[in-house]
Amino acid sequence: MFKKGTKLYSISKGKCPKCQEGDFFKYGFTFNPLKVSKIHDHCPNCNLKYMLEPSFFYGAMYVNYGITVGISIVVFLITTLAFQLNLLQSFFSVFVALVVLAPINLRLSRIIWINMFVSFEEFN
Repeated sequence: MFKKGTKLYSISKGKCPKCQEGDFFKYGFTFNPLKVSKIHDHCPNCNLKYMLEPSFFYGAMYVNYGITVGISIVVFLITTLAFQLNLLQSFFSVFVALVVLAPINLRLSRIIWINMFVSFEEFN
């Protein structure tokens, strides 16, 4: 399932979607807002240009929105049903979860977005 050559491998490891060798992000996971979304211009291994067209990653906002809605629903249901919190406390919990998970969500949405358009190619 997470073998090299699959989209899940590229997404989970943060690797180039074409060669799955080079790193997609310049920095490892960080909460630093200046570094969290920095990507290489080209893959260090296969030289794939990551910005396929101007403003390419604006489309990642749609993926980000979907992930945000999913997180919100899950956190709301857990806090309401499992912890018996009232509506205001549940919404506060959702807000905190979204703020804490924002760097993960941003990185995940970008790597998912580029994987939707670039396929793995095995190099010999």
